[in-house]
Amino acid sequence: MSAHQPAAAAHSDDEFHDDIIYPATIPFVLVHLACFAAFWTGVTVNALIVCMVLYVVRMFGITAGYHRYFSHRSFKTSRAGQFVLAWIAQSSAQRGALWWAAVHRHHHRHSDTEMDVHSPRMRGFLYSHVGWIFDRKHAETEMDAVPDLAKHRELVLLERYPLIPAIVLAVGCFVFGGWTGLVVGFFWSTVLLFHGTFFINSLAHVTGSQRYVTGDDSRNNWWLAIITLGEGWHNNHHAYQRSTRQGFRWYEFDPTFYALRALSWVGLVWELGEPPAEVVNNERKLGAAVVEKVARQLAASFPIDGIAAQAHAALAHAPHLEDLRAALRSAQSQAATAMAAMHLPHVPSVDEVRQYAERTLARTPSMDQIAERARHLVVEAVCARLAERLSPA
Repeated sequence: MSAHQPAAAAHSDDEFHDDIIYPATIPFVLVHLACFAAFWTGVTVNALIVCMVLYVVRMFGITAGYHRYFSHRSFKTSRAGQFVLAWIAQSSAQRGALWWAAVHRHHHRHSDTEMDVHSPRMRGFLYSHVGWIFDRKHAETEMDAVPDLAKHRELVLLERYPLIPAIVLAVGCFVFGGWTGLVVGFFWSTVLLFHGTFFINSLAHVTGSQRYVTGDDSRNNWWLAIITLGEGWHNNHHAYQRSTRQGFRWYEFDPTFYALRALSWVGLVWELGEPPAEVVNNERKLGAAVVEKVARQLAASFPIDGIAAQAHAALAHAPHLEDLRAALRSAQSQAATAMAAMHLPHVPSVDEVRQYAERTLARTPSMDQIAERARHLVVEAVCARLAERLSPA
């Protein structure tokens, strides 16, 4: 590996020891174990149909309700309509609309950083898939994050009793379908819903393609889009969160949006958000915060210690060594400027940084800004290492 060839970093699941509330995992485990009761109850065609219908209807509640409406307010509906969406989604046993939206808004503010609730990059796959749910940090609903939702008393009431919709549904499955209806119809579909939803937090930040530079690891994944009714176009979503439609291209399967558009024809929902053409076509420049985030990630992928060691060796007999020492004594920013002007062979140039960025990032009209900022950050980091070696004792 050359001095300026970036090195990959990875985190394993056991690098982090989070404050898991283990007793809270017991109901979750029991729901999974209940699925094996099908060996006793048997499996019928009718029960499988109920399972499939409950999966699709409740997944719609999560994708249209919890995600696109409550978390992002990407369309409008009546107060009764939002209650129905909340009830359907909450029957999936994934807590209340306020908790779900608060957590998800926090995720978007800090996506794939140390502050992210569920980042495979930061916490590993298992934690981002399911472990975070039982972390003590996420036990309470952050009401300050959802003031627009907390003003509705009926949503607060549902939040207070998060399992009521799921219990009502489970009882209904038993009354009309017996033990088979309960086990196959309710428990099977509930477990499938758990992991279908959780895959967006985990797999959709690990596997798939990136059409847009978003400053995080969000990916587009066609098969996740199928099992989650359109949520698999996750990179599209992170590029423009206010869009109700997440399949930006005609061929990107997004049944949640199709259903919402049909509901808009009869006036049950309205003002569905659409992505601007410049976003869809990747022609919009990135915001300053995203440029900075991507540039820092890019700079961090370069082996700074190796570059600094080679730069130090090259500078040992250089005629401008005293100038650099003087700059280091004065200020690190001056040292970075002085070093940038020296064109040292071991420090990547802006062109080299840009070439690497073009190989690793999606196309973006902000590529030059990202490369220039990343190169500046690399030089600053190298100067910080050199300061330890070149500054007088």
